[in-house]
Amino acid sequence: MKDRVPVLISRNNPRIKQIRALRQRKRRDEAGLFLVEGIRHIGEAIEAKAQIELLCYAPDLLTSAFAKELLEQQQAKGTLCLALEDEVFASLAEKENPQGLLAVVRKPSWMLDQLSPENFPWGVALVSPQDPGNVGTILRTVDAVGASGLLLLESSADPYHPSAVRASMGALFWHPVVQTSFIDFIYWARGQSYTLYGTSAHGSTEFRSIERYHTPCVLLMGSEREGLSPEQAQQCDLLLRLSMHGKVTSLNLAVAAGVMLYAMEQSI
Repeated sequence: MKDRVPVLISRNNPRIKQIRALRQRKRRDEAGLFLVEGIRHIGEAIEAKAQIELLCYAPDLLTSAFAKELLEQQQAKGTLCLALEDEVFASLAEKENPQGLLAVVRKPSWMLDQLSPENFPWGVALVSPQDPGNVGTILRTVDAVGASGLLLLESSADPYHPSAVRASMGALFWHPVVQTSFIDFIYWARGQSYTLYGTSAHGSTEFRSIERYHTPCVLLMGSEREGLSPEQAQQCDLLLRLSMHGKVTSLNLAVAAGVMLYAMEQSI
């Protein structure tokens, strides 16, 4: 890296256009690829042995010794690494003041039937979450409490959206994230004898009154706006509520999930 390398200077380069298109969910789904931006996140992806398809870097922006080491390691492994002019790199980056390193990563191929009480003793299932930042934040909390992973049910925010990737702080690379339907989830959970703990403002049991959570189990939570429907709530073995003492009627989904996950971690 000591010698000046040739850099791509055109935003209209076909490969640059393909990378930029990965900002769109449709393109991510079609290609099976997503973008990872930032030195720390890319470092986590590499450590977790995620499949790095391509690294883009801006030599003039890349000042971190750790980032340069990551780049050199990937170059030595034969990973395709593209040097970009600063403005071209900025056209790919979501963040202001980019750090000069961006990765194109292959999506993991987790399927629901790969999960069982042996490798997924407890985790979270979200029904139709809409905010990718909440999805990433909840996955980060899953990692913090030592839970197993995240299930996304029905149409939901994309866990590979740049906001979700950033919010997960690398947890996305260490835990299974499976997207499936609610009915397939229920068949899977019942077939594997999971206990389903749901959350609802109308829950009959205050969450702090639970002395022990029985594994294998899944914390089932509804969307930011709708919560669990009555039909979904009926599938739960126990419906829990978080008491609200103020004037507002609900907590942010990621905050509520964090409260519940730490309560469960203390009692499993």
